[in-house]
Amino acid sequence: MSIFGNNILGNSIFGNKAADPAPEAPEAEPAVQKTDAEWREELTPEEYHVLRQSGTERPYTGEYWDTHTAGVYHCRACGTELFTSNEKFDSHCGWPSFWAPLADGTVRYIHDRTLGMERVEVRCATCDSHLGHVFGGEGYGTPTDQRYCINSVSLKLVPRQDPQASAPDADA
Repeated sequence: MSIFGNNILGNSIFGNKAADPAPEAPEAEPAVQKTDAEWREELTPEEYHVLRQSGTERPYTGEYWDTHTAGVYHCRACGTELFTSNEKFDSHCGWPSFWAPLADGTVRYIHDRTLGMERVEVRCATCDSHLGHVFGGEGYGTPTDQRYCINSVSLKLVPRQDPQASAPDADA
């Protein structure tokens, strides 16, 4: 399940039903575990709906769908680094789109058979928060031929700092 070239979706959603894109393996317990009351206290109602109840924000309304700022996207619930601006691309779908997560193991995948569709849900591997879905074979020409369609409300962008702006003044 490498982020560089191997399609995590296999072919099952897109034609070959024999392959399984997101095997239903035994789940490891998330490193961050909180009660429902703790999540409700820490998150806004919209964040709670998306992150903890697998909701979706409306397209073209989220903070990052059209952002081009260089930086790292963290899980809004637990702070885990999930994606970088290097893998972000304009898919014009109304949500932030990435062609791969930051590294293997930062997200986990589960089958989502809601709404009469077969999709692959993407969750934070650290706190098990819902992030969005991943799709493949859409012809975007990305290195993985995948589109991680992620809710802005699931993310917190930490902009990359300009190394020259923080360097000590050489003329002093």
